[in-house]
Amino acid sequence: MIFTEEVSGGVAVVTIDHPPVNLVDGTFVAALIELLDRHEADPDVRVLVFRSADPDYFLMHGDVDLIRVLPHTPYEPVTEPHFVATLFDRLSAGRLVTIGLVDGIARGGGCEFLSALDMRFGTSNVLIGQPEVALGLVPGTGGTVRWPRLVGRGRALDILLTARDMNALEALASGWLDRLVEPSELDEVGIEAARRIAAMSPACVDGIKRIVDQSLGDRHTALVAEADVLAQRMADDEHRIAIGRFLAAGGQTRNGERDRMKEIMAAVIRNP
Repeated sequence: MIFTEEVSGGVAVVTIDHPPVNLVDGTFVAALIELLDRHEADPDVRVLVFRSADPDYFLMHGDVDLIRVLPHTPYEPVTEPHFVATLFDRLSAGRLVTIGLVDGIARGGGCEFLSALDMRFGTSNVLIGQPEVALGLVPGTGGTVRWPRLVGRGRALDILLTARDMNALEALASGWLDRLVEPSELDEVGIEAARRIAAMSPACVDGIKRIVDQSLGDRHTALVAEADVLAQRMADDEHRIAIGRFLAAGGQTRNGERDRMKEIMAAVIRNP
């Protein structure tokens, strides 16, 4: 089981538990599709709250070892978003309100998952980032589209182009994190907010979400552009070399990414 759930009063509290490191992999994606299909069809559920059972990682990132060994395919222009980007878009595009309770690390696809939620509440343990550019890739599941909407163009480029981490205080100041609370209070604060929203008029909640999204412009066109650039990068084998350096330095290991990420990224990023 990737997710365990507690449903009460219109709120489904979903705990992510995907050991050993909470990767955003095929198993996670399949489980998320099933979960969203089920709750979107249930009018008694109005808010989804996501939290993690892992003490270090909300979610790690995609399986870069798998990406490295994918067969080479020539580039062809892309006309639709990446299917995982479309899946993540469902986290905020539909009637359900989604809230992430973050008490750890989320990089790459894990950060993109959180960025796709309606709201993010976190603790001082929050550490987020998009390391894809250092691996010869681009964030391909909504990261390049959502970061500018959440924090503005300049801050988005700072994170996306440097592959650096952002801590909790910076995430709060930038607008990526919506509330910063004590670890012992995270569940209480997040679930109470979810219950408050679930008590509101469903029609009003849905209407407000649609109006806010319209004010921010069309995401679909931007997601297609993101998928096209990713397809170009995947057709260039440069990313395989960078991912190899990443894995050899200790990337995609629990202790490596928790304690030595700066060292790992230094081994990956080539000096100009």
